[in-house]
Amino acid sequence: MNDIKDKKLSWGILGAARVNERLLPAIIEASNSKLVAIASRRAGAAKATLEKYAPCHANVTCYDDLDALINDANVQAIYCPMANNEHVKWALKAINAGKHVLIEKPMALTVADIEAIESAAIKNKVKVMEGFMYRFHPQHARVKEIVASGLIGEVLSVRASYSFLMKPARMYRIASGVELGGGAMWDIGPYAIHTLRWAMGLSQGTKNGKSAEPILVTAHAKFNDVGADIVTSGILDFGHDSEGRARFGHFDVSFERSRKSEYEIIGTKGWVKCHAAWVFQNDVPVISWALEDGKYAEERFAPSNHFNLEIEHFSDCVLNDKAPLLDFSDAIDNCRAIEAVLKSAATGRAVALPVNA
Repeated sequence: MNDIKDKKLSWGILGAARVNERLLPAIIEASNSKLVAIASRRAGAAKATLEKYAPCHANVTCYDDLDALINDANVQAIYCPMANNEHVKWALKAINAGKHVLIEKPMALTVADIEAIESAAIKNKVKVMEGFMYRFHPQHARVKEIVASGLIGEVLSVRASYSFLMKPARMYRIASGVELGGGAMWDIGPYAIHTLRWAMGLSQGTKNGKSAEPILVTAHAKFNDVGADIVTSGILDFGHDSEGRARFGHFDVSFERSRKSEYEIIGTKGWVKCHAAWVFQNDVPVISWALEDGKYAEERFAPSNHFNLEIEHFSDCVLNDKAPLLDFSDAIDNCRAIEAVLKSAATGRAVALPVNA
């Protein structure tokens, strides 16, 4: 393996997934990273992906074998965008080969599997992070700043809505049941749950910087014939604040609706809204906020590529031995909440979560 003190981290991509449209260029363009390899089990797919998304980029090895990339001594870090139910297998292979790994959300489908990944990472002394690219966009730091300032008061309610209209080319997302990682909850649901936990913890975050965790989940879903959810909606109960006020997080995710990725945080004095968490690099992001006295404002941000920022962050963590923004406890708590959502939707009953698990 190359000397980890190199100024740029050498990346390999494990799979020719559609997300490479955004991630592959991000690795190439990030100031502290370089793409050295890409692999796919489909003959010629790795080369075709490289030619499609980076046609002028040379010196990238294309493999038709995933293990070959994992065993490539030139690869220091691996991005894993495999199918949801394959994340654990390939992440563990990469980790046990001494590679640092950025795993596309969800990290895994069970808490036990995430704990296994964590144990392997500790044993092999490598960095691992779940890939929630949205968290690296500057607009969310501004939302956090607004809430932490006390402008909207104490956070009591958060609403998160994530959806896109399913197209024929994406039907593979609902070709298997939720137990194999199929459906909306395992696809776009992780964003919604992650957003609720993060946003609900912002008032607390001024003190300890941690997300809040729900104590009770109630959810409803529409399932297809193979057991994949097409639409899921629910409420996460975050208990009461120090004044005895109820704190709820509302979410909906859907493959039947137009594209949306917004969240709104409502406090005792006002609210703040992110109009689009999924933004393209040339989009102008907008957040807005309003107060009880009628004051209203919109804030616009310069275009920014959150995929690039995610890659630069993880590369910096590896190169300079820093802790990733999103740690294993965050991945475990998000997975635990999603498991509870799916259990509630399947049984029609509220599901309690352990406090301080």
